[in-house]
Amino acid sequence: MRGKSLMFQGTGSSVGKSLLCAAVLRILRQDGLRVAPFKAQNMALNSYATSEGLEMGRAQVTQAEAAGIEPSVRMNPVLLKPTSDRRSQVVVNGRSVGTMSAAEYEAYKPRLRETVREAYEALEETVDAVVIEGAGSPAEINLRAGDIVNMAMAKVADAPVILIGDINPGGVFAALYGTVMLLGEDERARIKGIVINKFRGDLKILEPGLKMLEELLRIPVIGVVPWMEIDIEDEDSVTERFERRAGGGEVRAAIVRLPHISNFTDFNLLGAEPGVSAFYVQRASELRGADIVLLPGTKNTIEDLNWLKRHGLADEIVCHARRGGMVIGVCGGYQMLGNRLRDPEHSESRIPEIAGLGLLDFDVTFHAQKRTVQSSGAIRCEAGWLRELNGLLLDGYEIHSGTNDFGPGCVSFLYLNGSEAPDGVANAAGNVFGSYLHGLFDAGGFWHEIVNRARREKGLDPSEARPLTMAEFREREFDRLADAVRQSLDMDALYAILRGGDAPLGRWDDA
Repeated sequence: MRGKSLMFQGTGSSVGKSLLCAAVLRILRQDGLRVAPFKAQNMALNSYATSEGLEMGRAQVTQAEAAGIEPSVRMNPVLLKPTSDRRSQVVVNGRSVGTMSAAEYEAYKPRLRETVREAYEALEETVDAVVIEGAGSPAEINLRAGDIVNMAMAKVADAPVILIGDINPGGVFAALYGTVMLLGEDERARIKGIVINKFRGDLKILEPGLKMLEELLRIPVIGVVPWMEIDIEDEDSVTERFERRAGGGEVRAAIVRLPHISNFTDFNLLGAEPGVSAFYVQRASELRGADIVLLPGTKNTIEDLNWLKRHGLADEIVCHARRGGMVIGVCGGYQMLGNRLRDPEHSESRIPEIAGLGLLDFDVTFHAQKRTVQSSGAIRCEAGWLRELNGLLLDGYEIHSGTNDFGPGCVSFLYLNGSEAPDGVANAAGNVFGSYLHGLFDAGGFWHEIVNRARREKGLDPSEARPLTMAEFREREFDRLADAVRQSLDMDALYAILRGGDAPLGRWDDA
């Protein structure tokens, strides 16, 4: 092995591969190495537009940020974006190549092997080490023949593998042992270390099991990582973010959890603002009492708008707005606020046309061509409270299909990339507005002003606290994550594995 890469695989999904990769990337960067993340194939609805206008999975963007480098599609050459339970949009090297069923994709996948190899080798040339993330489990024996992301990727990169098991749901020893034993002999030889993740309790009670596992598999357990309350963007398909409340303040911000929700990383900073309680909702009753309702992006805008209507959330959102409550839409959520949504080419949905929520005066027409670009601009508003924010700079990225045809009832407030056509519009009262810009709140200042507006309407004094930016928030969390993982892993063993050697057995013999 060349000592150029290190791969993390797991006994299944949701074992913590993404976060541990981010932690190791930050640790290696702290130790002076130039490092980069890589995942051959990612399934995610949280995506990102690179500076070249190409689309990649948000998890590898987060890992690139942990490594201190600019994200590139070379870090995630294949991205699958589910459009339904049975079909996904397939994005290769940042561009969509169509929507496929699982069977169609399995037939298509062999031609991606060279694409993945070329992306990895181009990335490898630019850094001292690549930290590679697997997907799901390498022991899915029914999928082994078509594998491009687990052991097949380890072979391409000639990478040693560290296997992660999640102890939280129970059965971690069986999961680790079973995974290893279902692999071929050459694949087992690549596993150079085991990490147990999300541990809560007394490590002394666990240690006899660690020793027995080493004796059974002859693979060293190089660390036990504790359960961590770290707020870093994770894989959207397995996130626990939807189940918890961020912050505990007087201003209640309800984010609608759409069935095909995407790019909900837009809202990660909301609960960090003093005085805010941010939470996800799926029922109309959960919206009652909210001060601010946020509609996020979605991979299937029309289908999710239909879902809102069927479950009573659409009526509740409209009533909230007509009472003067604030409603904010981002990307697909912004499109839902209009009068009509049309999809004549069936680029997103089988439904050709649907009435929107009617809270903003525009119609949307979807097209097969997607806009993926990094964008920046300033608030420029001529009416309502938003004009108090004129000149405030915002930047982020756009990933959407569809164009808006604005009516006279729209008040323009945000212009991007020097265009004289507005990106974001509001209603005349200023309590309903939206934009295609992902990252709308990342600079901190815009959300701070929105919250202060809500505070005044509740009879509360505005907050004078300096807004926290998303960049500052992420840096703080990356360092917290790295500190916790550095203390939990045998770093000498990890470096030995990275350099192509072996970590010693017997760490737990005398523990």
